[in-house]
Amino acid sequence: MTNVTVIGLGAMGLPMALHLGRSFAVTVYDIDPVAVDAATRGGATPAGTLSDAGSGADVVVLVVRDAGQLEEALFGPDALSPSLAEGAVVVITSTVGEQALLSSAARLAERDILCVDAALSGGPVRAGTGDLLVMVGGSPEARAAAHDVLDALASTLCIVGDRVGQGQQLKVVNQLLCGIHTAAAAEALTLAHSFGLDLDMVIDVLGAGAAASFMLADRGPRIAQRIRGEEPPLRSRLDVIGKDMGIVGDATRAHKVGAPVAGAAEQLYRVGLAAGLAAEDDSIIATILAGVRG
Repeated sequence: MTNVTVIGLGAMGLPMALHLGRSFAVTVYDIDPVAVDAATRGGATPAGTLSDAGSGADVVVLVVRDAGQLEEALFGPDALSPSLAEGAVVVITSTVGEQALLSSAARLAERDILCVDAALSGGPVRAGTGDLLVMVGGSPEARAAAHDVLDALASTLCIVGDRVGQGQQLKVVNQLLCGIHTAAAAEALTLAHSFGLDLDMVIDVLGAGAAASFMLADRGPRIAQRIRGEEPPLRSRLDVIGKDMGIVGDATRAHKVGAPVAGAAEQLYRVGLAAGLAAEDDSIIATILAGVRG
């Protein structure tokens, strides 16, 4: 049986690990003991260190938050990479930008470790059922080594190209739309609230027409809770979407692409981050829009 290690048991990593455990022998590592306990109760084997987590792994799935965590997990003081055997494959699912992928893949290749860029979209619920969109960049050899794991995670498996980083490129395009759609949903529901409309009804009606979007359906109920002064569950942290939109901004500037709507959405998230709301669900942006009433 293929030995799979999942590093990072956050909103996406934990349901992914539990789902993969139905088909593979899964080892997990995270600094949060509560998340590790949840994965262990689901049948995974906990590892005490990153080095332990990499030992014996055929496929390592990294589900970390940003480029800094990626660097630390692979090459930091308690590094994962030295414990990996030649021919193992590291699947990087996090939105960290193309350059971070290229750098990591080059350093792994020095030890004959394969690397696959496998950007994800779909959210935690779909992660737990193997219903994700997975956008893959990597050599045919690396993709073949990771195929069974990627196939288990994806309902839509898109091979973007043969080069690591190309999955990240498509994910940046994906996040540009997600960031804009989330901000737009918050603006629309804030306006609906100012009219005195029932927000649950508004979400249902908009979802049945041309204004429908995944982000409206997913974020809309939590945005409505915020507008009503309620506390929604934490599903998607503000600092994550803020980080992603920063990557979008860097990419559009590097490629000299005008993106005024994405830039406006990014600034909205930056306002929230500057207000100390980084760890809040990203629905919190509704509370900083003009016209929001509790």
